Amino acid sequence: MTPLGILETVDLRTVWPHEAIDFTRWLAEPKNIQELCNELEIEIDEIKVEEATGRYNADIVGLETKTQKKIIIENQLESTDHKHLGQIITYAAGLDASIIIWIAKDYNDEHKAAIDWLNRNILADIKFFLIQVELWKIGDSLPAPKFNIISQPNDWAKTINSAALSEKGSVSELKLQQQQFWYAFKEYAKGDSSTILRLGRTPRPQHWYSISFGTSKADLSLTFNSKQKQVGCELYIKDDSSIYQRILQHKTDVEQELGTDLEWMDLPDSTAFRIVKYKIGDPTNENKWPEYFQWLKENAEKFQRVFKPFFNG
Repeated sequence: MTPLGILETVDLRTVWPHEAIDFTRWLAEPKNIQELCNELEIEIDEIKVEEATGRYNADIVGLETKTQKKIIIENQLESTDHKHLGQIITYAAGLDASIIIWIAKDYNDEHKAAIDWLNRNILADIKFFLIQVELWKIGDSLPAPKFNIISQPNDWAKTINSAALSEKGSVSELKLQQQQFWYAFKEYAKGDSSTILRLGRTPRPQHWYSISFGTSKADLSLTFNSKQKQVGCELYIKDDSSIYQRILQHKTDVEQELGTDLEWMDLPDSTAFRIVKYKIGDPTNENKWPEYFQWLKENAEKFQRVFKPFFNG
């Protein structure tokens, strides 16, 4: 029988002795805040640390990628208290925030009840989250952070699942099949314990599934195209031509790794860039799904290995 390790909790202060200097700055790093984004199923851009609001400073301020609504994050490496509850409301008002995230080591029931009350009684456009942060390890492994959602808006699951359909009305049979495809792909990929893919996002009824790339500057996206009868794997670079140009300078090396059938797209009416690879096949044919899953997983892992170093410089 294979021996199993035992999960152990790690004191947060052994890794982050100082809340502002250590934890807040750590969380503001794109690859780290992406872990929080995966849990909440949001995307945060334009991250700023210690943003002033009157006489006070909010720990982290950013913008929700799709809506450009303001997000504030208040960190507390202790149990929740009345002071920080007051601070998040003060910061929300001073910065006109729409998404307010309170991260704490632990929480009191009355503070959870307060966040629940705010979500029930404040305008629907304003969302409050209470998140517990933990560190875990197995044996001598490195500590790993875990974000637990303690309180969130009652309609949050409905909100994120309907986001892709806001312009399309009710869910069609095709959209439902696409969602089933992504759920099945996610289970297939997670069946390989050695996969490097970060599959934290919930599949939605849409023609693409985004995989965290560990940076706010890019996404790894898989696509389901029933009209052109193909599936695809693409790197989507947001608003950073310097990274795209850096990759383009190594085009020959990249194509040696990924194949010469890549499509390089410098979108003329956008500041975004795409590098795409396709496989011909009808994704609505469920009998072929295992074949498509294997291709998508293998190419997504190759994209991750080949392109990730360009974002580390």
